[in-house]
Amino acid sequence: MNPNVKVALAQVDLAVGDVAGNVQKIVDYAARARDEMRADLVVFPELSVCGYPPEDLLLHAGLRHGVEKAVAEIRNRVFGIAVLIGFPEYKGDDIYNSCAVFNDGKVLAHYRKQLLPNYSVFDEERYFKRGKEAAVFALNGVRIGLNICEDVWSRGPLASSRSAGAECIIAINGSPYELGAQSNRESQLRQRISETQIPVVYVNMVGGQDELVFDGGSFVMDANGEICFRAPAFDEGLHAITLRASASGVIPESGSCEADLGVEASVYKALVTGTSDYIRKHGFPGVVLGLSGGIDSALVAAIACDAVGADRVRAVMMPFRYTSDMSQEDAAKQSRTMGFGYDVIPIGPMYEATIAQLAPVLGEREPDATEENIQARCRGLLLMAISNKTGRMLLSTGNKSEMAVGYATLYGDMAGGFAPIKDCSKTMVYRLARYRNSLGDAIPERVITREPSAELRPDQKDSDSLPDYAILDPILEAFIEEDLSVAEITRRGFDRDTVVRVLEMVKRNEYKRRQAPPGVRISGRAFGRDWRYPITSGYRFPRT
Repeated sequence: MNPNVKVALAQVDLAVGDVAGNVQKIVDYAARARDEMRADLVVFPELSVCGYPPEDLLLHAGLRHGVEKAVAEIRNRVFGIAVLIGFPEYKGDDIYNSCAVFNDGKVLAHYRKQLLPNYSVFDEERYFKRGKEAAVFALNGVRIGLNICEDVWSRGPLASSRSAGAECIIAINGSPYELGAQSNRESQLRQRISETQIPVVYVNMVGGQDELVFDGGSFVMDANGEICFRAPAFDEGLHAITLRASASGVIPESGSCEADLGVEASVYKALVTGTSDYIRKHGFPGVVLGLSGGIDSALVAAIACDAVGADRVRAVMMPFRYTSDMSQEDAAKQSRTMGFGYDVIPIGPMYEATIAQLAPVLGEREPDATEENIQARCRGLLLMAISNKTGRMLLSTGNKSEMAVGYATLYGDMAGGFAPIKDCSKTMVYRLARYRNSLGDAIPERVITREPSAELRPDQKDSDSLPDYAILDPILEAFIEEDLSVAEITRRGFDRDTVVRVLEMVKRNEYKRRQAPPGVRISGRAFGRDWRYPITSGYRFPRT
């Protein structure tokens, strides 16, 4: 009989810094893999002991002591099955992004990550030293090599494992979601396999961590680059795959292959996952948000209900003289349809009192954005009061288009602890609203079809202050996500003056974005970890 190894892929949601909780989850999943699946090996994601990414928490002596104790605990508690875990390894003043395989208290293999990503949301060179050696271990007669995440994006580490005798590779990952991430991972692995002709087991984590969301999508690819198994995206779970040795090499037995999600479905799941985990991991009893009757707050309300349940969502309509009957009717309708709590608090008295108090200081001046901002800040004050008193976290409802050009009010509609659609363009917001309604009635149709307005002055429309979103969003994407110049964007068919105007707004409003709450990252370049433009800058975009 040919040797084989039954591998359990633990696609799990772990909490950064909760070493004790993570250890217990690892031990529990290992027991399930052993007892329910009769697996020989259970595999956990990158830095599973401390959670990913731990950032500067890695430098804290308390975490170091906790991790060292935890690794020993796993080694001594898990029996009857081999277990592969990831952890920060401390050696004197150096830290390595490492993994190890334990089997009944013995160390079968130990590996240090060789390639450290230092781009986009990653800055691992700030913390870790590079590993240099391949690691291969034998289990049931099958020789398995180890890689960690970035290692499989380049030829070197995987080829080194093959040279060291590996017949297949297990790669553990902390690979965050962004549009197209899953197809890119599989394309990269297919390229590596074409170079080495050995199969790869790819295990990724799930769950939200601040701005990042991990989508899982763990998969197994054979020596021909064909997918043998793919786990459901965004779902925590334990999945088994058998690696069978043959004269022609290790052959993964075929399992279920979940279809890759479409754009809207994957983005929506990312937003729900990120919002749910942020609320759950912080221990908030629920959320509160301002519901204006517009598309952004309507989508955020739907996301919140899907993330934590309608019974834990409370929305507040805060009308003023410019708030249309349509907005009030649609907000009330959505609350009835989705079943979340709903209150109406007019802001007229607060606004008038504020204007009266300011009159001796500001005198008789023509109305401008000041009065509009006072409306937004009255609403922010009410929402924060509800948040303080009830313990519910305030969700901010701003989108990426608004954040980019500063079409938002500091200490007003930008107030909040988390911004679910912060990385979604206005165009994407409309697509997601349509998608959510395809799953069941949630957002009133009129909210989606009406022309967007902040309703801060008579007959106001977003287009009064901004280019149409069909023009604005592609310009923003070209600048923010592709780093294109004015000339390059103009060559795509956009008016140069419009491009310069938009880019100047982006530059001018960096100070606002620095004060915005965190939000789910779904694009290749989100405001936050991977956007580091200076607030003070003398750079000018060329107008000719």
